[in-house]
Amino acid sequence: MYRILHWISRLEAASYLVLLVATAFKYLADYDRGVTVIGPIHGVLYLVFVAAILRWFPELKWSFRRALAAMVLGSIPLGGFLVDRWIHRAAN
Repeated sequence: MYRILHWISRLEAASYLVLLVATAFKYLADYDRGVTVIGPIHGVLYLVFVAAILRWFPELKWSFRRALAAMVLGSIPLGGFLVDRWIHRAAN
């Protein structure tokens, strides 16, 4: 469970960063294909992230409030990496 959550949170955070780069290319270089490809991938990864948090927050011994905070952090850049640290602490 912990390994899966680690990977999901890292992938979600990394996809967000890639999406930000693609957005910069869209507006600075008039190249929107990156956003067209990366946007849906990031969206699916975020939904998987939310589903995993909702599924496993009791096993992590997190309150619903902390799980909700993790979901909100996943929606901002680099927030998934912070959640990954929380998961690592819960695993130890």
